[in-house]
Amino acid sequence: MTTTQLAAAPRQPLLTPAAGRAGFADALRSEFTKIRSTRSTYWTLLALVVVTVGIGALSTAGTASHPQGLGPDFDATQLSLGGLYVGQLVIAVLGALTITSEYSTGMIRTSLAVQPRRGTLFAAKAVVFAVVSLVTGLVASFASFFIGQALLSSHHLNVTLSQPNVLRAVIGGALFLTACGMLAYGLGAILRHTAGAITAAIGLLFVLTVLVNFLPGTWQDHVNKWMPAIAGSQVWVTKASSPETLFSAWAGLAVLAGYAAIAIVAGLVLFRTRDA
Repeated sequence: MTTTQLAAAPRQPLLTPAAGRAGFADALRSEFTKIRSTRSTYWTLLALVVVTVGIGALSTAGTASHPQGLGPDFDATQLSLGGLYVGQLVIAVLGALTITSEYSTGMIRTSLAVQPRRGTLFAAKAVVFAVVSLVTGLVASFASFFIGQALLSSHHLNVTLSQPNVLRAVIGGALFLTACGMLAYGLGAILRHTAGAITAAIGLLFVLTVLVNFLPGTWQDHVNKWMPAIAGSQVWVTKASSPETLFSAWAGLAVLAGYAAIAIVAGLVLFRTRDA
């Protein structure tokens, strides 16, 4: 090609190092594809719904068959959502797996090669998991509520979503599950080991709650309210049993969310500074 032809040829734009770099939207699509294509995700979410709805139905059926002795503090909404006590442990497993599974398989190196901005990758994983958790939690909470109230209606013990605090409690159940899952996600980022992260999450959400019962009564009143699961569960209660010793609904959820936020921030710092 002559000099004249070179000069007349159209110039091609130069690609800068930043051109083609995956952005946050691309990271979101990638993480959604990962979580959607993993078979264990479907089984875990199905187990969450089945366990939450099943335990709630069993609890309400038992009460409906023996309704005697129910006092003015009877909370039909809380009873139908009782499966959330176990559901929190199921979502914690998925929260830990969301990030630790890539470390166990070595896939995290590939993810970082595609998206080298670690903060973006970490945030995308968290957002996708939070959305999936919230949607599944809403399905489980509303299904538990409607089934439970149908079982209680034969004895006119049921409530409706239009009654005070009921809709807040049902939606709060989904937010409670999401916060528990995000706590486990943060612990997974800190520990980078599936069994360790699941154990730590169950310890915080369940074991600590049990251990508090062995404290002297005067201590329990001050410690109980700060336990993540106890504080967070107040959001799906319509009639607080001990308002003088427990946080209100949204304050209690904020305490649980605070635990999750601390774990996530610590996990992000370690995710950005440690080798993959």
